[in-house]
Amino acid sequence: MTTVDPNFAQAADREARRARLFTRINAADKWFQVLGLSWVTPILRAMAGDNPRAQLKDIWRLLLVPLLAIVVFLVLWGALAPRVQTSLGAVPGPAQVWEQAVILHEDAQDKAASRARFQDQVDTLNARRVANGQEPVERAYTGAPSYYQQIWTSIQTVFFGFLIATVVAVPLGIAAVLSPTANAALNPLIQIFKPVSPLAWLPIVTMIVSALAASNDGLLAKSFIISAITVTLCSLWPTLINTALGVASIDRDLVNVSKVLKMNTWTKITKLVLPSALPLIFTGLRLSLGVGWMVLIAAEMLAQNPGLGKFVWDEFQNGSSSSLARIMVAVLTIGIIGFLLDRVMYALQSLFTFTNNR
Repeated sequence: MTTVDPNFAQAADREARRARLFTRINAADKWFQVLGLSWVTPILRAMAGDNPRAQLKDIWRLLLVPLLAIVVFLVLWGALAPRVQTSLGAVPGPAQVWEQAVILHEDAQDKAASRARFQDQVDTLNARRVANGQEPVERAYTGAPSYYQQIWTSIQTVFFGFLIATVVAVPLGIAAVLSPTANAALNPLIQIFKPVSPLAWLPIVTMIVSALAASNDGLLAKSFIISAITVTLCSLWPTLINTALGVASIDRDLVNVSKVLKMNTWTKITKLVLPSALPLIFTGLRLSLGVGWMVLIAAEMLAQNPGLGKFVWDEFQNGSSSSLARIMVAVLTIGIIGFLLDRVMYALQSLFTFTNNR
């Protein structure tokens, strides 16, 4: 009867646990990349004992180099900004911008508390009216929106316009490839309207929406609809073009198989066209969302619609000593939100497509 060496069994058990750990790290690496946290993987591998020297090189490249670049940028910004004088004073450095960011945060907290007090007063009033047999009243809070509320308004607007653009662009992109007649009809329209600037669409959209919606009593505010439609008109083209490209690049063997199986149009689209074209469709969606976010800020500035664009314009018109720093806070906020929106679309792309090649 053979006996197993306890030391050998323990070593085998440790090796098995180590292999499972690396398997989990490799599985998590995909999502770290999606979230923009690819530098976490080499740290975990180094902690698990996987060739720490090689992992340090990856940590340097993925984490320390970007951090060093940010530090260099902040140092140059802080050193050069005071030397540039504008009509509002010297260009603010990182410290002044951070100070205004903190002030905006505190102001948002104060406004939230003020809104809560107002709502409590309305609730108390309505409770008293109901006790006296009277109908409750509705009173809207009329205070200025906080910085966070303006951010949320812009995010809601861009997603609404983006969803409309997606619903329009994806079917048109598919039709443009599957139907020669649809392609002949759509191609000249795409070539004409694709280069049109949002600055040209905005006054047209404003006049049409104002004519169709004479009052602001609808489900959505006019300003919201104007901004969203402007986003739609400018952001649908990348999705439309990439959808058409994705459908056109489907393997011809798959197309021939669909003919042999005599698939109807709906089955062909849902079982063959969409799954095969999804990677390029998502590439178009990511581009469209980025374009929509840029267009929205410009539209809000020009039309004075609620959101981050209006905040930037109001601060520019305000002309106080802190205005330029607040504008820079908004610029950084716009950039960070744009990055996060792209990460959201990248995560969705990873969930619904079968390739990591984006």
